[in-house]
Amino acid sequence: MVSAQQRDTLSLPEVNKLRRALLAWYAASGRDLPWRRTQDPYAIWVSEIMLQQTQVKTVIPYYERWLKQFPTIAALAAADQQQVLKAWQGLGYYARARNLHRAAQIIMQQHRGMFPITLEAVLALPGIGRTTAGGILSAALNQPVAILDGNVKRVLARLMALQVPPNRVVEQLWSWSEMLLDRQQPRDFNQALMDLGATLCTPKNPACLLCPWRDHCQAQQLTMQNQIPYSNSRSAVPHKQIGVAVIWNDQGQILIDRRPQDGLLGGLWEFPGGKLEPGETVEECIQREILEELGMVIEVGDHLVNVDHAYSHFHVTLNVHHCRHISGEPQPIECDEVRWVTLEELEHYPFPKANVRIIEALHQYVAQS
Repeated sequence: MVSAQQRDTLSLPEVNKLRRALLAWYAASGRDLPWRRTQDPYAIWVSEIMLQQTQVKTVIPYYERWLKQFPTIAALAAADQQQVLKAWQGLGYYARARNLHRAAQIIMQQHRGMFPITLEAVLALPGIGRTTAGGILSAALNQPVAILDGNVKRVLARLMALQVPPNRVVEQLWSWSEMLLDRQQPRDFNQALMDLGATLCTPKNPACLLCPWRDHCQAQQLTMQNQIPYSNSRSAVPHKQIGVAVIWNDQGQILIDRRPQDGLLGGLWEFPGGKLEPGETVEECIQREILEELGMVIEVGDHLVNVDHAYSHFHVTLNVHHCRHISGEPQPIECDEVRWVTLEELEHYPFPKANVRIIEALHQYVAQS
């Protein structure tokens, strides 16, 4: 039942109190993060992209290594895509890296190597949406542009006791973020809002007693902070069984292929294989997939390892077998490129995380042989 306390707007005096309280809390309790020690739009852009779907503690070492390897937009634009994907390896959601690389090239071509300073121009770059653009422009240039990442959605949903899942009323949430934004101190305000969601207004068991917005939070007043934000009912996550081939030739080399640019894990290298069809054994699947995808006949040998991995919308189990090349030159029928490489050379190629575990198993296998 919706309480009479609930409202969908706030008065200017209330907004001013919220701004002051949040900024005071941030001055005392804000996190010291490496991208907050710079106002370089490029460095802040890199951090914003890395932080999409990824926790701060995971991002920090990648961010620091990235800026050493690609210290400027020009350096990133000039790099080979394989270098970029290798530097990103392990962070997941690889379209982010491909978009960073492509956007850097566009900036060199269209903006003389300078990160654009207008919202319209920033939004035109691949991989940058409204929240990311707001994060960059407010943090780097102190421009009064609102943000709405996952943390902010949760904070606003609780503040206003939102009675529906946030993704159903995104424009309403944007209007609240715009309403609250401190236009005199947008850099600190947006960073403070993200910190509030990340450190106090957490998904489970929020630390309401420490929250600077406690006295204004409608969810807290209704004792609904653990129910809000509401979530959409989720359907069962699909689980795919995949047959994977580690194909050896007579020279002791292993066959790898590079995935097409579009789609999941585009541009990365992998061990070939595919999804099991109904009633098919792993061995039958591997033989069929290798013939269809690479035009090769192979002999499926011993089992190497099983790898379970969760993506955002599905799970996979990779059933990996040693295989021997019998006949047929490998052809990139359903991939961009194929190569025979040694076990030692595998470390030079960017692989998805699940395939890295196959490489680890191969090293153990060779060491024990």
